[in-house]
Amino acid sequence: MITTGDTVQRRSFLALVSAAAVTTLAAGCSTGPANGEEEGGATGSAAGSTSAAAGAFPVTIKHAFGTTTIKEQPKRVATLGWSDADIALALGTVPVAATAIDWGGNKNRSTDWFDTKLKELGGKQPIRYSDKDGTPIDEVNKARPDLILATNSGLTKDEYTKLTKLGVPVIAYPGAPYGTSWQQSTRMIGKALGKESEATNVISSTEGQIKTAVAKYPQIKGKTVAWPWFTPTDLSKFGVYTPLDNRPRLLEEFGFKTAPVVTKLAGKTQSFSVDISAEKANTLAADVVVFDIEKAGQDAQLKAHPLLGKIPALKTGAYFANADQPATLTMSSPTPLSIPVGLKTFLPKLAQAADKAK
Repeated sequence: MITTGDTVQRRSFLALVSAAAVTTLAAGCSTGPANGEEEGGATGSAAGSTSAAAGAFPVTIKHAFGTTTIKEQPKRVATLGWSDADIALALGTVPVAATAIDWGGNKNRSTDWFDTKLKELGGKQPIRYSDKDGTPIDEVNKARPDLILATNSGLTKDEYTKLTKLGVPVIAYPGAPYGTSWQQSTRMIGKALGKESEATNVISSTEGQIKTAVAKYPQIKGKTVAWPWFTPTDLSKFGVYTPLDNRPRLLEEFGFKTAPVVTKLAGKTQSFSVDISAEKANTLAADVVVFDIEKAGQDAQLKAHPLLGKIPALKTGAYFANADQPATLTMSSPTPLSIPVGLKTFLPKLAQAADKAK
């Protein structure tokens, strides 16, 4: 069993802002190239950007830390979080710098779907930096961006202030950290890049692909679902992603309904996850559960656990234990580039789990 890479990052963020210790599994990360011209050079954001409406600027965008005005079309875009780079690229703008995808990523510290689109646009790989220890402000600055996108990130108020002091407009998330839907991020980024019509078209196309794919699996419709996560070093409790997280959101787009017990547990929290005592595992009433594991077969450990094995869907077999990290990324950080991949890799497995629901 394992906490996913972005779960580690998000819980680390919560620890920073609350000064409370959170026990997670963390993987060491190295930093990306420091030279802004080494990768994702001057041609980076400019590639594929010519369709931006010349009359779109200036634009003003509201977010959690206030409002940001972008006076002219950006030419060097840097991104924070695990989804904004995808979205900028989907809109035809190649970022010059982006957060490294070190969990579930490829040798480029990127993803295969990002690299496929990058090749299509003829762009260069962006500089990649780790956000394991928070926003790497110095590395972002070395990329010489004229716009920083962080619409679905863990950017803190202090980090935001430091970035704005660099004289660069920063677009933060609109509500809670890591709580922005892929549609809302796409709209915000489209506006920031002067590509609102392109953003609308990308959203429509992606939603159409979801609708077409989901129609093949009618057994999913209306089934209740929960997505728990487990930390091997402490099985006295486990976490469940709340409706604020993009995993449950995307599952609902696939036709599932978030289990009422999850909604009740979440309450009015602004957190992406809530904890449940292992002693209450039997109360996680959902037709289907989805969770991540390090390698195939580890779900047997959960089923054999005297408390966690009482999760109803584990007992019925209506679960999907996923050991494919890139597949998890398509759900945890969904974008117009990753969702089509998830429809091929993740959705069929969900349907198989739904088939076993009692």
